[in-house]
Parts: sequence; C-alpha cells; structure tokens
Amino acid sequence: MRKLLDPVTARRRFAAVTFLFWLPVGLYLPSQVLLLTERGLGLAAVAGLFAVYSVTVSVLELPTGGLSDVVGRRAVLALAGLLNVCALTLLVLGTTLWALTAAMLLLGAGRALSSGPAEAWYVDTVQAHSGPGADLRAGLARGGTACAVALATGTLAGGALPLLLGPATGTGPGGRLARATDGLVLPLSAPGLLGAAVCAGYVGYVLTALPEPPRPPATLRTVLSGVPATIADGLRLGVRQRLVRRVLLTAAAAGAALATVELLAPGRAARFTGAPESGAVLFAVLACGGFLCTAAGSHGAPLVARLAGGSAPAALVSLAVSGAGLLLLGVTAAFGGTAPAVLAAGGFALVYLGMGAAGPNENDLLHRSVGSATRATALSVQSLALQSAGALAGLVAGFLPAGPLPWLVAALALLAGAALWAVRVEPVAAPPAGAGAGTGHPPPSGEVLPGP
Repeated sequence: MRKLLDPVTARRRFAAVTFLFWLPVGLYLPSQVLLLTERGLGLAAVAGLFAVYSVTVSVLELPTGGLSDVVGRRAVLALAGLLNVCALTLLVLGTTLWALTAAMLLLGAGRALSSGPAEAWYVDTVQAHSGPGADLRAGLARGGTACAVALATGTLAGGALPLLLGPATGTGPGGRLARATDGLVLPLSAPGLLGAAVCAGYVGYVLTALPEPPRPPATLRTVLSGVPATIADGLRLGVRQRLVRRVLLTAAAAGAALATVELLAPGRAARFTGAPESGAVLFAVLACGGFLCTAAGSHGAPLVARLAGGSAPAALVSLAVSGAGLLLLGVTAAFGGTAPAVLAAGGFALVYLGMGAAGPNENDLLHRSVGSATRATALSVQSLALQSAGALAGLVAGFLPAGPLPWLVAALALLAGAALWAVRVEPVAAPPAGAGAGTGHPPPSGEVLPGP
C-alpha cells in the first residue's frame, strides 16, 4: 500500500518546482530587450514580439487550464518546461524575426501551460492527505515566496553574467565566445542559455517529484470533449459564486495596478538619474527589491490572516497596503528631489509587499470554493483576469498625462478591489474531487499517492 504524500513534503516540492520555473524568467529578464536590439531589431519590432507573447498567453490560458484538469497536472507542467527549453534556446540564438517570433509563441504557450497546474497539484495532494479542511495558506505562501525569491535571484544573476563575461568585442570570455560562434552566442545570450538548462532540470524534477493519483488514459475524444466542458465549468464558477467572482475582480484590480507600475516606473527612474542607462540600473535594483518585498509579504501571509481574523480580512488589509503605496507614488510624482524619491521607493515597496500578502489568502478562499475537477481552470481564469485588466490599464496609463494622475487612477482601482472584501462572504463548499462536470473521466476511487 503506497503512502500519501504528506503536506510538509508536498509544500516543499511545490516551493521547489515554483522556484525552478521562475528562476529562468529572472535570468533572461534583464538582458532580453538588449539582446533583441543587439540582433538589429528596433523597439517597435521588440514591442511586436512582446505582443505576440501576450496574445499567445491570453488565447491559451483557459484551454491549457482545462487540459490540466483533464489529463493531469504533471504532464502539462512537463510539457510547459519542454516548450520553455525550446523557446529560450531559440530566443537567444535566433537571428531572424521569424525565428524570434516562433520563440515568443513557444514561450507564451509554455507560460499558459504552467499557469495553475503546480498550485492545483499542491492543493489536490494536501486535501487528499488531510481532507477538504486542510491548511493551505502555509503552502501557498511558501510558493509565493519561492516565486519572488527566484525572480530576485535570477534578475541579479542574469544582469551580472554578461558583465562578468565582458563585451562581445573585447578580449575576455565574452569576446572569445562571440568569435568562436561567429556572433551567434553573445554575452547577452548567456543568461538565456543558463535559463534553458534550468528549464531542462525543471522538467526532470516535475517528472520525478510530483506524483499524482493515476487517471484513466486521456484519449483524443476525452480531451476534445472534456477540455471545453471544464472551461465552461470554470467560467460558470466566476458568474455564480460570489466569492470566486470577488477573487477574479480583485485579480483584475491587481493587474491594473501592476501594469501601471511596470509601465511608468522605468521612465520615472530615468528622470531621477538623468540618463536612460543609469535609470535602467536603478529600476533593476527597484525590481529586485520589489520581488523581495513580494517574498516577504507571501511569507507573512499566514500571520496576516491570523492577526486579521481570516483570509478575507487579510486580503482587505493587504490590498489596502498596496493601494496606500500607489497613493504615495502618485503624490510624490508631482515633486522632484531626493526626499520624494525616497518616499516613492517606500511606496513601491508597499505595493509589492501588500500584493505578496494578499495572493495566498485570496487563493486559500478560491481553493475552498472549487473542486479538483476545475481547479487549474479557475486559476487560469484568475490569471486571465489579471492579464486582461493589466493590458487595458497599460493603454489607459499611456494615454493619461504624465504626473500623478495615472498613479492615482491605479490606486483607486486597487482600493476598490480591496473594498470588495469589506463584506463577509463564506466559501461555498467545493465538490468532491472528480465530481465536477466536464472532467472526461469518472471520479477516482481509492487511489493514493506514492511517498517521497
């Protein structure tokens, strides 16, 4: 008789797989735009490539969530990792626009596939061991912390690696590497190649460390019938259940706030330093600090819930802290000088600290309202709400006049999201595992997870 995977082990493996997924993102993030422009692309072409990525993620978000609910978490996560290996390799070695477009398509598909299955695996595993009332916040917080730490670590390493290698035209390791490959591999390519290697390790870890209950073989017929039905079930949850709808609206508010910060903060940093190059360095430091604040907020999410009296009050308090940070950014945008800049940096930290604390508490409520049959789909709907609202908010912020107004609009959106949690709503009991419609297979009976 195989043992159930205990919650402590599941929590540790969920944090590990989250860290391994996000570390490559942090590695290639600082050098991505610079590498593309070094290949001869203009900023308009780079923006077009990013649009390809965003559209791919948005289009595939719900189908891939439904696929995970039908065929299983591990297979979808492994496929996401394999696509990311191919995408990063093509991205850092590609020299034509078509090759780079294909890389962005693969990268977007990998991102969509990975949105939800790991967290759904963790919740399924813990509830299989300890029942529907099992504590989820600690593991969700650990996953949020692992994500933020991976991004912070990767950003620092990815920014430092090309500098350590030296310029492609020099006599150091970077120059020798570029000459040996006829310019195919540049120093700016190194973080992406390292990220691809980490992705390969991620695939191996997923296949060996994330066991799940056996499922009936997924045939083409079950996939074609089960995925659309599961997507429909997930969308109906957002319409019919007040708490799930509240989580989705909050995700949209958070997406609007984050998109505004990411759009406006780099330019504000450049204006403070007086040059784009030094502004980019300052923003990289701020971004790393923001990731660390998110990690601290996620780590403290269970404590916030205990002090606030539950997950819903904790979400209210945490989002209010983020909203206060945005208000501080908005007020200081009207002034110059060192003192307002220090206050603005504090506001930046509050935004990410509050977001980190809010996420695990909101998802704790979400997972208690959805069953295993639609869990990954519900997470995909949540991600889609965040990304869609972020895209719209980015356009709005870009059209608004520079100064405090865009920041204040984003702050109001986030505070409105926080206010949604002022009215108490109890989670609706989730259906038993496998009981949801549209799964394409009968509920499991008597399966257990292998031990570590």
